[in-house]
Amino acid sequence: MRYLIDGHNLIASLPDIDLDDPNDEAKLVYKLRSFTARTGKKVTVVFDGGIPGGVSKSLSNSKVTARFAAADHMNADQVLIRLIRKVKNPGAYCLVSSDREIVQAAQNLGISCLSTPAFARLLTPDQSSESDASEKDENPQLSDEEIAEWLSIFSDEDD
Repeated sequence: MRYLIDGHNLIASLPDIDLDDPNDEAKLVYKLRSFTARTGKKVTVVFDGGIPGGVSKSLSNSKVTARFAAADHMNADQVLIRLIRKVKNPGAYCLVSSDREIVQAAQNLGISCLSTPAFARLLTPDQSSESDASEKDENPQLSDEEIAEWLSIFSDEDD
């Protein structure tokens, strides 16, 4: 599955990135890099207002393509709609946006869609199981037999 992502629309759904932050795009791209490393999925994220526009070589890598709409010519919505229309295998793509116009264009071509709040939840791995595991590691419950075995291994024979 390859994701086409409405970048600023997704940032607005994230609690830890602010649209007023001058580094909001880079922060999102780093989150997406982590997501792709964890899942093996590929992502194209589109942002408004890039100068001169196009793919950012400094933010993109083999799994994440960061693309900016040219500031004077079009916006991210228009770029996403163009990308959607070029898709040859709609079943292999998922659009991430909460913008009705873009979602409608994707659905008309058979591309699945995911709202930005739903995708935002995918960006953070389930930490409840990790925290449960760490709590168990910090406070292990040993049986009397296990305690006796450890004492026999580590007790000083001179005692």
